[in-house]
Amino acid sequence: MEILRPSLDLLPAYVEALERGWAPDNTRELAAAQEELRAINTDAAGFLAAIDNPEGGGPPVSMPDGSQVPRLPGFRRWIWDGEFCGSIGLRWQQGTAELPPYCLGHIGYSVVPWKRRRGHARHALGLMLEEARRIALPYVEITTDADNLGSQAVILANGGVLHEHFIKPAQFGSKPGLRYRIALG
Repeated sequence: MEILRPSLDLLPAYVEALERGWAPDNTRELAAAQEELRAINTDAAGFLAAIDNPEGGGPPVSMPDGSQVPRLPGFRRWIWDGEFCGSIGLRWQQGTAELPPYCLGHIGYSVVPWKRRRGHARHALGLMLEEARRIALPYVEITTDADNLGSQAVILANGGVLHEHFIKPAQFGSKPGLRYRIALG
C-alpha cells in the first residue's frame, strides 16, 4: 500500500470511485463527489493542480453548510494498493501549526467502502505523517465523531492522543467531536 500524487494516468480510477458513490470529503459526501466530477469533466489538469496546492490560494473551499472559506496550503494523496483505495489530505497554515476555526484538522482521509477494514487508512495516515514532518509541523490534529470507532483506532494506532472533546462549528452542524493530536517531534 502506498500514497501517490494524483495524476492524469490514475484519474480514471478516482472518477470510477466517485461515480460509485464514494466521496473524499466525509462532511459533504454526495455534494463533494458531484462537485469533483464536474471539475474533472471541465478541466482535469486544473482539478489535479487544485488538489496539490502546497502554496495555498486559489478558489475558495465549500463548507458543509454551503459557505465558502479561503483555501489553505495543502495537498491530497491517493491511497493505492494496485487499485484506488481512497484519499488522504494534509492542510496547514504557513508559519504555524494552528488552524483557522473553519478547518477541523490537519489531516482528513476517506477509504472507499469496498476497501475498508484492511488497514489502508492506518497505513496511509502513517505515510502522511512523514509528509507533515517534511513541512516542519510540530504536530497534527485530526478530528472525528465520537461514534466513529474505526477512525479513532486509526488515529490511536499512529500515536494520536485525545486532545479535547469539542462542539464543531455551525457550518459542520454544531455536533460533538473529538480532536486528537499526534506529535511529530
